[in-house]
Parts: sequence; structure tokens; C-alpha cells
Amino acid sequence: MDTVSQLQRQFVEYTASLYREGYLDDQFTQLQKLQDESNPDFVVEVVSLFFEDSEKLLNNLTTALHQENIDYKQVDAHVHQFKGSSSSIGAQRVKDMCVVFRNYCDEKNLDGCVVCLQQAKNEYILVRNKLEALFNLEQQILQAGGSVPMMV
Repeated sequence: MDTVSQLQRQFVEYTASLYREGYLDDQFTQLQKLQDESNPDFVVEVVSLFFEDSEKLLNNLTTALHQENIDYKQVDAHVHQFKGSSSSIGAQRVKDMCVVFRNYCDEKNLDGCVVCLQQAKNEYILVRNKLEALFNLEQQILQAGGSVPMMV
């Protein structure tokens, strides 16, 4: 088996595991379908924006939860935004964490919010690392002269 087909098989197996383990959902598939020859970096660009937004939102959340008088409406607005951006790229576990987080905001439960923030950070770092590894595999396939398999 040549390098390209090995990399392609690895790519397919890795992508399948991301769906199976709940890191990604169908929304990520929808993003991939929007990518074509005229816009070959579409997914990477959208996901990179998600990374930038997430870093800002996580910093804002950390700051907001360390205030003396916590504005839970503001915290909830940040979490709502984080949920939206993670939904838009199909980062399912981050999105699910945000749903739980928002419940704690409604209850004005500081301990719950702090725990959720940590878990949301962890899930975000996991999905970021996994997507970076996926994009890295895509690059290796292209550099070896192959085409990236479409996931159905």
C-alpha cells in the first residue's frame, strides 16, 4: 500500500473516531460540503476563526467569573456565544458543555459555573488538538499528491 492510500485510510479512520467519540457532529460534515476547488481552505479558515473566538470567550468568561459582583447575564451571554460558535463548526462536546453551563448561570451558581468553565476549556482544548491533527493529516495527503477523502 502506498503512502497516499495509507494516509487516506488513517484520515478516514481518525475522522470516524471524532464523530464516534462525540467531538464532532453533522455540522462539521456540512462545513466540509461547502469546501470546493474555488475555496479549498474554507474549513480550516472557519475553524481558525472558531479557535480565535473561543480563546477570547474563555478569557472573558474567566475574567467575568473572578469579579467581586458577578454579572450572570454577561456570563450567560458569553456562554451563549461560545455555544453558537461551537455549534457552527460541529464541536459537539463543547456545545453540550455550554448547555450545562447556561443552567448554572440561570441559577447564579458560582461553583457550578467555575467547574463548567474548566470543563468547557478542557473540551475546547481537546477538540482544537484533534482538529489540528486532522488538518495536519489533510496536509500530508495533499503533499504526497493525494486527494483528501470526502466523509459521507
